[in-house]
Amino acid sequence: MSANPSSAAKVATGELSLSPVGKAAKVGVLIGAVILAALPLVLPNYQVSVMTEVLIFAVLAMSIDMLAGYAGRTSLCHGAIFGTATYMTIYLTQDGTPIAVAMFAGVLVATMLAAVFGILAIRTSGVYFLLLTLALGMVVWGICLRWTSVTGGENGLRGTGRPEMLNDHVSFYYVVFACVAVITLAMWRIVRSPFGLTLRGIRDSESRMQALGYNVPLHMFLAFMISGFFAGLAGALYAVFNNFVSPSAVALVLSVEGLLMAIVGGVGTLFGGFIGAAAVIMLENVVSLYTERWQTVLGLTFIIIMLFAPDGVLGRLKQGFAKWTRQNAR
Repeated sequence: MSANPSSAAKVATGELSLSPVGKAAKVGVLIGAVILAALPLVLPNYQVSVMTEVLIFAVLAMSIDMLAGYAGRTSLCHGAIFGTATYMTIYLTQDGTPIAVAMFAGVLVATMLAAVFGILAIRTSGVYFLLLTLALGMVVWGICLRWTSVTGGENGLRGTGRPEMLNDHVSFYYVVFACVAVITLAMWRIVRSPFGLTLRGIRDSESRMQALGYNVPLHMFLAFMISGFFAGLAGALYAVFNNFVSPSAVALVLSVEGLLMAIVGGVGTLFGGFIGAAAVIMLENVVSLYTERWQTVLGLTFIIIMLFAPDGVLGRLKQGFAKWTRQNAR
């Protein structure tokens, strides 16, 4: 038996201890934020646009990580939730709805969809949860593909464009950066709260948490809906960024890419979503310039990471720093 108490035991005793590498993590986050804030000052417009996309998809990756890393449930329908917010936002802007109102409606609909999915999926786990969320996501994709009078079918929908003040790439980047910073802080607060610790307890031992008197289905439902809310926020931001949406925005591949970003960065690290999103999107943009088989390269990269860094890039760094700290403490 491990000498370190499990998450369930920490919940039972009310313990909320900081990680040994917590201070270093905070410094790393601060450095990362400074770098992201400074990038538009040195990058050309195209690269600024790519980094804007990285920030948006980092939110999607983190929303998936909230379930996979902290609640132990791997979802394959968050791409559909993300795309639903994008569809609703662009659909409403076509009718002249102000962009802020359209984004709010998009996030609201995405959250409601996540609530429905959560009700259906919370009592399953493991491969059954994976397959059920896969099926739910495919249902949304089928609706978006066939409901041509609303979604435009394969032709998709095109929005009316960004507000004039956001047409500049740098200005839009900083607006997205500010939004993502607030979203990330909110997600961090949630996973570090007693609710987040309870989710980790459920991940470690669901039966033990039930024995301690916790309502596991309710916690899982709330976790699913909250993570869906954040995926919806990412989708609404993507609608303003891309100004176009098609069934590919709700397809399985988007959920898989979001999950891949979370895994590459480090499941259970939250901030690893930024590393994973940057790695996947930049790899797509660079490799696709030289070959149409960039997905093969992406798959090989994923295999290499799983072999040599199964905890992801950030997870590997945390392990290395913790080991170095222990050695120097002797």
